[in-house]
Amino acid sequence: MSNATDTALPAEWDDDERMNFMFSDFNENRDVNTTDWDSKMDFWSALIVKGCRDRGSVCVSLQELNKTFRRKERSPLGLATVIQSMARCGKIQRESDFAANVDCGWLHWGVGLLLVKPLKWTFSTLLGSHRVPSDASFVVIELVKEKASELLEVYRRSGYASRPVLSFQELCALSSEVCADESALCMVLLQLQRDKQVTVSLHDGEKIVKFCQAGQNKVAPVSDVDMGIYQLQRSEKLLGERVEKLGLEADKCKEEARAHLREGRKSLALRSLKGCKRVEKRADSLFAKLESIRGILDRIAQSQTDKMVMQAYQAGVSALRLSLKDVTVERAESLVDQIQELCDTQDEVNQTLSSGVTSTDEDMDELEEELKSLLDESKPASLSSYPEVPTSGLRIPGEPGLAGFQEKKTPSPAKRCEAAQ
Repeated sequence: MSNATDTALPAEWDDDERMNFMFSDFNENRDVNTTDWDSKMDFWSALIVKGCRDRGSVCVSLQELNKTFRRKERSPLGLATVIQSMARCGKIQRESDFAANVDCGWLHWGVGLLLVKPLKWTFSTLLGSHRVPSDASFVVIELVKEKASELLEVYRRSGYASRPVLSFQELCALSSEVCADESALCMVLLQLQRDKQVTVSLHDGEKIVKFCQAGQNKVAPVSDVDMGIYQLQRSEKLLGERVEKLGLEADKCKEEARAHLREGRKSLALRSLKGCKRVEKRADSLFAKLESIRGILDRIAQSQTDKMVMQAYQAGVSALRLSLKDVTVERAESLVDQIQELCDTQDEVNQTLSSGVTSTDEDMDELEEELKSLLDESKPASLSSYPEVPTSGLRIPGEPGLAGFQEKKTPSPAKRCEAAQ
């Protein structure tokens, strides 16, 4: 924390009455007024964390807090109490305690950064003093975990994701948008090392960092293979830069030769051209070596892929062996026989059911025929003895063209009797 202008202060910062209360010291006994005590503690705790997050910092000190939250030539009187309370709650932790579980390599090259200031707090605590040194640095646990996740995500999205081992300088460049400075980066790396996502070590005086690769739960120690690949990749980068530089130098020699020719200085042009040829020859030689290194790296990458495939095959064979543990040919044949027997039984049942349905249909057809015959027999006999209705030779009385037609009268009963005698 550098100054108050870097921190987004709350709206109540301009309220004199409210801020006079917040800038006052805490009561020695919280039980005197727990509401006021907790309200003031929550205000400063939240503001400290927010201020660090706004600036991308993960550490605080009493000296920085007094400078950051200075108002009208006054500094808050209770910040030491706030730091002690946050430390007891586990929200912040002394850098010395935070770095306590790292390996000797970390402590060796980080002693100046990680231990000098925290040890002052450690010594004062051992002597029985509970006063917080103004320059003692504390790690904000919530923020360092956030930064650790961000850095891990940045690494996995970057072009370095295929490289498990990075130099500390490369990591500093990669983390420039995540960590505000090298101190913050060291705290973040400590958190990642606690989470077993990175391992940090020294090799020939060089600080290197190895990241956990995708598909792994934790990072493996730096091996000779890792260092070999790291050296090859480093050589590839240096040779690539050298070849590019020689190419630019060759272009420059060619341009000088053209300039000398335009000015009529043929001998100088010839000398520049010879220099260009020498540079190109060196560039070709380095480029051939560069291609050899790239070929080796490709073979290593292919071998690692083959290793993963072999491991997958081995896991598959083991799983298949377990799944077929209780399976034998005899049991399989027995199961097939049982299945065939059940299928035959089912076919017989289906045939029986089908034949029953067919006979029922035939019975229904016979019933329909019998019903039809009964209907025919139930018709009246008189209907069948009636003569057919004539369809020709009819004459309608009174119609033109029907002359000579006489209406036939029905005889009376008396006449019918006489005719009968």
